[in-house]
Amino acid sequence: MSTFILDFDGTIADTQSFIVHVMQLTLSRMGAEPRTTAQCAATIGLPLTQCFEALLGIQTAEAQPYADTYRRIFDEERKPGAVKTFPHVIETIKALHEAGHQVTIATSRGRESLQHFLDDFELNPYISFTVCVGETEHAKPHPEPVLKTLEYLHEQPENALVVGDTTFDIAMGQGANCLTCAVTYGNQTRTQLEPQHPTYLIDDFAELLTLGSE
Repeated sequence: MSTFILDFDGTIADTQSFIVHVMQLTLSRMGAEPRTTAQCAATIGLPLTQCFEALLGIQTAEAQPYADTYRRIFDEERKPGAVKTFPHVIETIKALHEAGHQVTIATSRGRESLQHFLDDFELNPYISFTVCVGETEHAKPHPEPVLKTLEYLHEQPENALVVGDTTFDIAMGQGANCLTCAVTYGNQTRTQLEPQHPTYLIDDFAELLTLGSE
């Protein structure tokens, strides 16, 4: 494996509680019925409009104002240090980079938001390429974000590992014929992830350094 294509939310950064908080504020501000933490968390990984479509059972046109309100509230509520990375993420990304691997990100997060976090975590020197929501015709779980990454890097799918915490991420990687790795510490559990049949299942991000070496 020479290229690592990483999800962001729930894989690199522990954003669940913050995302759910902003979702619930959005629902309140829009006058919608409240949703539980579990209901909100189950949509993480999808583009924002699709999150609210799933959460409220509405169409895209109806969901767009919710997505716009979410983005405004997210910017209002986001403070430095409000979101942390998961254990061993920063040092592992640095180690992969120093070993000569390409490390990239394919996320349902917007570019401005992602860049804020990369600045906060001081990860910019180690990330070769990023694909954000709205930069492909199709969002995850469609494979297009991964295919765009492979094309940019002139990489073959058999040399790339797609890493994520949801079945959306794994399906995206599988659709591009890449190896896949599900992390069990994010937004979905091992029980939820196993039926998607990822190539690897890991409990700690640092395990990426030893995959395939056994």
